[in-house]
Amino acid sequence: MEKAIEDLASEERRNFMKLASTGSFTAALVAGAGGALWSSNASAQTANEEREREAAADHVMTVATEYVIGTTRSYPLMQLDVKENLQNASNGKIYVKLAPGGQLGVGSALAQKVQGGTVNAAQFSLSNFAPFASAVDLINMPYFCGANQRFVNLVTSDIWKQEVNTAVEARGFKPLFYYCIDPRVMAVRKGGGGPIMTPADLKGIKFRVPGSQMLQQLYRMGGANPTPVAWGETASAIKQGVADALDPAVGALYAFGFKDILSHVTFTQAVPDSQTYACNLEWFNSLPGDVKEAIEWASEMSFHQNLAKVPSSRTFAMAEMRKSGVEFHSLSDDQLAEWQETVGYQRSEWDSFKTELAGSMETFDKLVEAAGTKGKFYVHDA
Repeated sequence: MEKAIEDLASEERRNFMKLASTGSFTAALVAGAGGALWSSNASAQTANEEREREAAADHVMTVATEYVIGTTRSYPLMQLDVKENLQNASNGKIYVKLAPGGQLGVGSALAQKVQGGTVNAAQFSLSNFAPFASAVDLINMPYFCGANQRFVNLVTSDIWKQEVNTAVEARGFKPLFYYCIDPRVMAVRKGGGGPIMTPADLKGIKFRVPGSQMLQQLYRMGGANPTPVAWGETASAIKQGVADALDPAVGALYAFGFKDILSHVTFTQAVPDSQTYACNLEWFNSLPGDVKEAIEWASEMSFHQNLAKVPSSRTFAMAEMRKSGVEFHSLSDDQLAEWQETVGYQRSEWDSFKTELAGSMETFDKLVEAAGTKGKFYVHDA
């Protein structure tokens, strides 16, 4: 039995390398996701289908992501679904060539390539997107849209499209959809103390933060010592005690291998760990009208699938992390109210961000109303 499993794994590796080495990397990804790599015939058939699709297409669209194929199991970014939906909605006029796992860059570097037009479209976090389109940084204001439903309400609202998407497009991007992951959490390293349940528990904590000035202010207001660390260096910083805690969503913590170095994770619902798929606006505008409509419809389909996947991705990540001894905590109503009172967007400390990013307090108030108004999309909250 073990010999048969080893032989199957070897066959899958050979077929993947064969497809990838002949220039059919996307075909290799599709074959692997579809379970076709175990058979040389099935792999060849998949490669032929991909070649035929690419040859028949009028437009080849490169879509780059930071994550490997399969990450959707714990982090619902839906790469293969996005590819399939774009191809099918366009009746084959678009062929999507995937570049996963950071092949073409990560973070702000990848956003810059989309802005410059060297990559047609990509996925990146809104925190990494903010340097190129600062209006999206509004989502990092605590308790403005931290809960999943508030985030979805906001980014699908008319006022967001009018105010934020317009600003994004002025920087050369066409947002395809803002997809939901889950709120950021407060995760403590092993040996770093107990769970963070109230702002008092943050006192003196060296809290790893990304480059966002808003997130740095959030943790400073809560009593922590914000410690900016590049994402690629964060795991070693947590292991070495350079930082005691960090705040990605549970799915990201699992996907990037933090499960063995964490002890406690608390769902505070302060800020969404949100992402977007966006394409180069000039490239999008160069397409025929029917192809542009197909991209819009494919984006909405993918968004529906993303929202449906959120709870199962989170549950898988939590189950796997519990195996390593990680404990999960939710706030009581009183604890949640204390966090909101201590760091929430209603405080005057956030006023300069509101006027700078939204343009005026009046516009920000409209965005707050939009976050609290449910539209046609439903998503499960952590």
